[in-house]
Amino acid sequence: MSVQAVPASHVESEVRASWVPMIAIALSQIIMSFNVAALPVSLGGMVKSFGVPPTTVATGIVVYGMLVAGLVMLGAKLLQRFGPSRVFRIAVVVFCASQVLMTFSPTATLMITAQGLIGASAAIIVPALVALIAENYRGEQQATAVGALGSARAAAGVLAFIIGGIFGTYIGWRPVFGILIAVSAIVFLLSFKLKADEARPDVTIDMVGVLLAAAAIVFMVFGFNNLNRWGLTLAAPNAPFDLLGMSPAPILIVIGIVLGQGFLMWTRKRQETGRTPLLSLEVLDSVEERAAVYAMFAVVALEASLNFTVPLYIQIVQGRTPIATAIAMMPFNLTVFFAAMLIVRLYGRLAPRQIGRYGFTLCAIALVWLAFVVRNNWNEWPVLLGLIIFGIGQGSLVTLLFNVLVTSSPKELASDVGSLRGTTQNLASAVGTATAGALLVGLLSAIALGSIAASPKLTPELQAQVDLDSINFVSNDRLQAVLSGTTATPGQVAEAVRINTESRQRALKIGLLILAGLALLSIIPAGRLPDYRPGELPDRPTRKGS
Repeated sequence: MSVQAVPASHVESEVRASWVPMIAIALSQIIMSFNVAALPVSLGGMVKSFGVPPTTVATGIVVYGMLVAGLVMLGAKLLQRFGPSRVFRIAVVVFCASQVLMTFSPTATLMITAQGLIGASAAIIVPALVALIAENYRGEQQATAVGALGSARAAAGVLAFIIGGIFGTYIGWRPVFGILIAVSAIVFLLSFKLKADEARPDVTIDMVGVLLAAAAIVFMVFGFNNLNRWGLTLAAPNAPFDLLGMSPAPILIVIGIVLGQGFLMWTRKRQETGRTPLLSLEVLDSVEERAAVYAMFAVVALEASLNFTVPLYIQIVQGRTPIATAIAMMPFNLTVFFAAMLIVRLYGRLAPRQIGRYGFTLCAIALVWLAFVVRNNWNEWPVLLGLIIFGIGQGSLVTLLFNVLVTSSPKELASDVGSLRGTTQNLASAVGTATAGALLVGLLSAIALGSIAASPKLTPELQAQVDLDSINFVSNDRLQAVLSGTTATPGQVAEAVRINTESRQRALKIGLLILAGLALLSIIPAGRLPDYRPGELPDRPTRKGS
């Protein structure tokens, strides 16, 4: 859809609505974001409680993101057919019940199941937030509400790290999620303050599109999540199958991409024949809108990678408490919060294209800086400085890109914008977390195996007593405990600890440099964002055929 610039002074003034409905909307964003942000903080506690490796706990994050991304477009159509506020309330009830299961999960399997149910309810809540903002607010209030939604997401990250750090250290990880039971109940009560809406029984649900979209996302996420376990190219011994010796992980990714293209072709054909598509392609019919989606995927994937990497190193590698994670990440989360909230003040001075380029440049600079200064202590001031710089870029980009999508589409497409945003962000979060885990473990394995082979102290006889096919991130204390059950001498134990320490740090540094390269590549789609002149706002186009 075309976007034209008109002077801001010509925008009609709107009657100011009550902000009470926005409390329910913002709290809904907070409970979803809090749930995801609390998982990395609780990483160490869950690993100890369930007796599983950290990558298994990360699967909970991946499953959540996969379910949201795969079902959010279906959720948007359910909102249109039955009414946003009514369906929203049902989703909040499901979210609350799922948090009960999460809080009292006795096994990692039930924890992952709970996250899947939470993701299914969030698949409705995510597009509902955009639709409810469009229904309850207009003009400048709507822009403020969109900015508040971005700030709520950032605030949830701050709260999750503070509460998760304190509770995880002194009480346990379960009460962290127990809080969400009470807050989701409050959201349900406040939801009755939302404007009454009308159902649209004429809206049909494209089940073929649902299956294509969900299958595409499931295949892609499963592929990324198992790159390290099943093999990057050649099939590993624990791969479920192989294709002429090739790993199934990249095959699943390719199948997912093909199914995604099939979904777009099917949707375009359905729309051309006058039937209701699962996703209106009008929200993607301009270069600027597609650029916003690509850029949003990139920045959320980078954020998810960093949010997994930091707790992994602090709690698993260093063996420190959840509160140490909270303290280390606090500058980053606070910066994201304020950047998301204050970036709207620059909309009248800088074009979205400029902000996008500056934002990704800051992210790249921060990641390169971190790669050079990071040691085994995340609390050193150079590391904190790098996290703050990354937070400025990330917080600014998420709010900006969401605002570009919202202002480029008419009100009647608000739920489609919400589902597009939900699909993009949660697919990016799942892929970012899965890729970070595979990347770091893969780098660690390659570096460690090379160092072990080059060390004359670690004899083949000792190596035969240790499972080197499943190298993962462990603390030095855990490594010493494993070696105590072998014939290793004190000198060999010291050598193994040295290799473990150096390999972990090198894997982290290389991983950060790779992420910096991805941030630099993301400047390309950022350069295709809208180029409004300062003091201008995009004209909201009307829906085709209306």
